[in-house]
Formats: sequence, structure tokens, C-alpha cells
Amino acid sequence: MTKTELLELIKNGESSGVEFKRDDVRPEQLAKEIVALANFQGGVILLGVEDDGAITGIQREHLEEWVLDTVFGRYVHPMILPFFETVQMDASRRVAVISLTQGTAKPYVVRDKGREEIYVRAGSTSRKASREQQARLFALGGMLHAELLPVSGTALQDLDLDRLHDYLARVLNDPEVPADPTAWGKRLTGLGFMTERAGGEPVCTIAGTLLFGRRPRWALRQAGVRWMAFPGDTMDYAASDDHILDEPLVGLWRTRDGSRVLERGGLMESLIERMRPFVSAESAELVDGVRRERRWHYPPAALREALVNALAHRDWTRIEDVEVVAYADRLEIRSPGALQNSMTVEKMLAGQRSPRNPLIVDVLRDYGYVDARGMGVRSKIVPLLRQHNGVDPAFEATEDYLLVRFWRDAEAQVKGSGRRPTGSMTIRS
Repeated sequence: MTKTELLELIKNGESSGVEFKRDDVRPEQLAKEIVALANFQGGVILLGVEDDGAITGIQREHLEEWVLDTVFGRYVHPMILPFFETVQMDASRRVAVISLTQGTAKPYVVRDKGREEIYVRAGSTSRKASREQQARLFALGGMLHAELLPVSGTALQDLDLDRLHDYLARVLNDPEVPADPTAWGKRLTGLGFMTERAGGEPVCTIAGTLLFGRRPRWALRQAGVRWMAFPGDTMDYAASDDHILDEPLVGLWRTRDGSRVLERGGLMESLIERMRPFVSAESAELVDGVRRERRWHYPPAALREALVNALAHRDWTRIEDVEVVAYADRLEIRSPGALQNSMTVEKMLAGQRSPRNPLIVDVLRDYGYVDARGMGVRSKIVPLLRQHNGVDPAFEATEDYLLVRFWRDAEAQVKGSGRRPTGSMTIRS
């Protein structure tokens, strides 16, 4: 970092990614700031700068060894490899710069006096993580799979045994499909669709409820999809359609005359059918003089892939809905939760994979809902949209959601460039 860059950083003040500290800070205090940044999106810590931006310079001897060996080596866990450098400000003052990337082994903790504390960044301050924040950090770091958490108040009767029977017998080719509730409980617990409960019958997991639940949203508030359509290019109360869809993720298939036939659709089929009038239109011309051809505003395969991804990879520790909103010029799909671990939009577009809910993804792959290679964004969504109208989809990743935007055409993209997501509308009961 150059002196000019450092002065500009100091001029802008502390933020969610920048922290000022004197170099006589206690090691556990410095570790707290390091952990908070690593649990967020990374950042820099400047040693030798006061809270008000005054440059006092570093005074501690052997500062680099102290930072790396004492603070990082003894107080910060798991291990982080920072970049340490000093910048000469004038003849007598130097500032130390500790640069951190976003951590890939969240949550990071401060170990001190036999205890471990988790910290997160809130604006320009670091504070202890709440229970909800800790759960999200464990999930982001791959140490907690929320899909395996129990759903209180559920039981075997809350699952659609017809769909489960089809899954075991026809998809998994299981030679011994359970024949009674006890056997079903044991088998589904082994598969991760239910979990044992001390002193009682097993309860459904989030994965079991979402994939095979009779009414998933009854048991799990964030299940299903919020679908809306608006006649213009903004969200208002004059919606053309506004509906909550509550179905299991997978459809019910039957074997008839040697062929697999969809008898009852799941959430994806119901959503696509509900969306159809707003994302496609019948041609004015007749095909073969008999029927009208349906023309889609967006490639159906790309649309389906984006919708499946929003449901398969969302953060189930958050109670927000997956939202799908159609406007006159675009379609927006919002999936709650930050990208998994250190995943970024750039890595996702390059084809990297980091499934947040591996059990749900595996089952959806068994049914053919998920791209077999897990590279649907790179191999399907982007190429199909380019071929359809020459316009790439837009992706926006924040700490709260991943938003995918499909444009109707190049003109709509130009008019709407720079548009921020339009936000959520309150669901009325």
C-alpha cells in the first residue's frame, strides 16, 4: 500500500471494513477486530492511527512478530494468514497495515482465558454475535447444515408417503420400502429426512419438510415461494398477480405403461405454471394452421435453473421468503442469505461449486431438477440468455440475499441499468 492510498483510507474514516487502532492495544482486543472482519468480508486494520484519524505512528518494538505470533497465533482461531506491511508516513512515523481477506473457515473466534467468543462487524464497530448470527456463520463455514435441523411440531404424518415411496422404490431402487410407521421413521432418519427426538417419536428435518412435506409452509414459515407480477417496471400495490405457493419441492411421479409420468407437480411445476402468462405469450401466427406457438420472454430452461438454484441454495436459517417478481422489462429472483463461505459471483460464474444444502441438492439432482455437474449458472443460464436475446443476466450478492435479474431485451437492460432491487412487500394475513 502506498502512502497516498493509506492517507485516502484514513481520510474516509472507519467503516465495516476499516479499523483504526493504537499499537499499544491489548492482544485480545486486536484479536476481536481481526475476528469480526474475518467473519464479515475481510478488511484492513491500521495500527498507529487514533479513532479520530490522527496518525500517531507505531511505537511497539518487533510489532510484526507480536501481531503474527502472539495475536494471530494465540488468540485467533482457526488460523488466518494476514498480509502485514508498514508504510512510512514521514521521518518519524510509520503505520502498520494488517490486511485480511474474507475468512473461509467461519466462524472465527477469540480464544482468551479458556473461553471462545465470536464477533461480527456492525458498521464501524465489532460486537459479539447473536445466536442467529452465530448460526449463520456456522452455516456459511460449512460446520452447520441447517437442512438437517429438526422442525418442531412435525411428525411422519406431515410427510407425503406417496412421494417418499416413489423416491425410495423408483429413484433409489430401494429393495425394501418401509411398511409401517416405525420402519418409515428409522429409514427416513437414516436418510436425513427425519431426526430422533429424546423421549418421543422422530420429527421431520428442514430437508424432509421441504422436499416431501404435505404442507411445508405450515411447519416452516420460510418454505415455498412468494410470486408477484406487476404491469410496469416498478413494484406497487396494483399487482397483476400475487400469490404464496406452498408445495413440496419434488413432484409425484408414477410408472405407467413402462414410462415415468408426472402425476402431481411439486413447487417448481406449480410456480412455472403460475408464472406462464407473465413470462410468455402466444404468437399471433398459427403453427401448421392449427395452433399458436408460445414464445417465452426468457428461455424456460434458464428460468427453471435459476428458480431451482434459489430454492436449493438458500439460507434456511433466515425466515424470509424466496421472492420471484415479474415486471414488464425484467424478472427478479431473490434468494435469502449470503453466498456460501467465500463464494463470490465471479467464482460462481467461473463454475465453482459450494452447496449450502447438500442433501436437498442431491435429492433434486436425483429427480433431474439440478444440473448433474452443478454448474448450471455457467453452462446453462448465461449461454441460454445470450442466445435468446444477447443480454447477460445480472447477479447481486449481499450479506442478506442473492438476486438474479433477467432482462427482456437489450433496450430494457439499458433503460434499467443501475436499478437497485425494488425491495419486498409485506405479506398480509
